[in-house]
Amino acid sequence: RLPEQKKVSESPLSWFRGVYLPPALHPLNKTFVKGGEWQDIDSSQEKRRASLQDFCRKYNSRKKLQTHLVHLVSRIYVEDRHKVLYCEVPKAGCSNWKRVLMVLSGLAASANNISHDDVHYGKHLRKLDSYDLKGIYTRLNTYTKFIFVRDPMERLVSAFRDKFEHPNSYYHPVFGKAIIKKYRHNADEEALKTGSGVKFKEFIQYLLDSHRPVGMDIHWEQVSKLCYPCLLNYDFIGKFETLEEDANYFLQLVGAPASLKFPKFKDRHSSDERTSTEVVRQYLKELSKEERQLTYDFYYLDYLMFNYTSP
Repeated sequence: RLPEQKKVSESPLSWFRGVYLPPALHPLNKTFVKGGEWQDIDSSQEKRRASLQDFCRKYNSRKKLQTHLVHLVSRIYVEDRHKVLYCEVPKAGCSNWKRVLMVLSGLAASANNISHDDVHYGKHLRKLDSYDLKGIYTRLNTYTKFIFVRDPMERLVSAFRDKFEHPNSYYHPVFGKAIIKKYRHNADEEALKTGSGVKFKEFIQYLLDSHRPVGMDIHWEQVSKLCYPCLLNYDFIGKFETLEEDANYFLQLVGAPASLKFPKFKDRHSSDERTSTEVVRQYLKELSKEERQLTYDFYYLDYLMFNYTSP
């Protein structure tokens, strides 16, 4: 399966040919880091960077690539004051990271008072693809690029719970109706009309269908296709599983104000149990053995790139 996935990820996307991307690894500037408590986090950070680099050398060795630069950077947010680039991975702490970027850029005094709608629909933050080619290249080569990732199956289940188990004026009519219509036999009129009540098994059938009735969505798209980790050479790789420690270490690395700490609160549905390994296990029980294997295969590159253990 890997050669097919690799072929898809490397196929030419548009007219922009021969993009030369940033050098493999920038050494992290640790001049702002104070105190010895960050030693273990720094050590795991270096291991993650080396592990990803080894993966990329093994599976993606070409230095000159045929692709569209603007497409590659379409998920990346820019914070010019501290010279950082953040690639958004939904369901891996992205809402709180956008809050932090707003504080870093001077758009807000505190991350704790920014609403969910303001974060996602306020259009306060600028994306890298909004700059001209020179602006994109300059920032890619000189800013600190960071990404936060999550266990692929946890991220998938978290996205399903968020979008389909709560009222949603977009995902139910757009995705829910199409999923129920195609994958539920003898669906009743109410379900077909509202798109509410999608089952996890139906969602997985949609995910694995090469002829999906509606396209992919960033909340369950592979990180390999959202952020192109082998092409953009991220300087810092954080993980949702160690979110708070990684985030606060990164903030020190880039010289953030000492008073700024990564928010601890859950962005929405705060009364819900967090999507844990045990919660994921319960959802996977609804699938056949073959469906579980195919779902793992779908996220195969993400598992390898970020050294997650297969479920």
